[in-house]
Amino acid sequence: MRNAFAAEWTKLWSLRSTWWALAISMGLMTVMAFTVGRSVVDNNTNAQSGDDQGIVSVSGTAISSVDLVQFVPVALAILMVTGEYASGMIRPTFTWVPSRGRVLAAKALVVTSVVIPLGVLLGVVGTVAAGFALGDWGRFSWTDATSDILAFALYLGLVCVFALGVATLLRSTAGTLTTAFLGLMALPMLLMGPAASRPLAENLPSSAGRTFMGIAEDAPYRGSIGLAVLVAWTVASLLFGRFILVRRDA
Repeated sequence: MRNAFAAEWTKLWSLRSTWWALAISMGLMTVMAFTVGRSVVDNNTNAQSGDDQGIVSVSGTAISSVDLVQFVPVALAILMVTGEYASGMIRPTFTWVPSRGRVLAAKALVVTSVVIPLGVLLGVVGTVAAGFALGDWGRFSWTDATSDILAFALYLGLVCVFALGVATLLRSTAGTLTTAFLGLMALPMLLMGPAASRPLAENLPSSAGRTFMGIAEDAPYRGSIGLAVLVAWTVASLLFGRFILVRRDA
């Protein structure tokens, strides 16, 4: 397992796309957190009182930018699988490590080892940007910031491993990115409207994650349950991906 992890780690950091993804995610987080913060200020200071939000949590405002920011590390996780299929490198990978389940486990471990620290860094950067945007309308607490940033980082790590499992099933970069966009953003928004489909929307990975992070509107259950739902989706994705991977030709 150690050799498989080392191989996946080396492959990931040898790609220029990895460094681009890290830089883009940092820039996007800064812009989005600042934009959300300015939106709160505009709502509080315009002539309409119905949209006032009052003084809000700085770190909570930062992590509410997750909807768009998450797709950069998600794309990076997806490319760890689909990029190898597209280039043909998947065959040497399975030659070096014949156990396909071990390969997938190593990829998942590398994803979490990279994305969770990245999530902490993004949370810190976003909190700073949101603080500048909010000014006197922001409320900062070290306890809240630590909790929010760690929850954000854990969510990113889990959702990227979930995307890794989906990529193992589909093999296609475009197909997996489309599926990730639908499952993490489009479907929750579409299904949240009708009352009949709302329970399904509330239990999709991103909805469960928002509840876990404490940024969901009218959360249907406790944050700990949201974490359990997200973990269940992630484990199911990996197990199904492994099941297909060991039974399909490279």
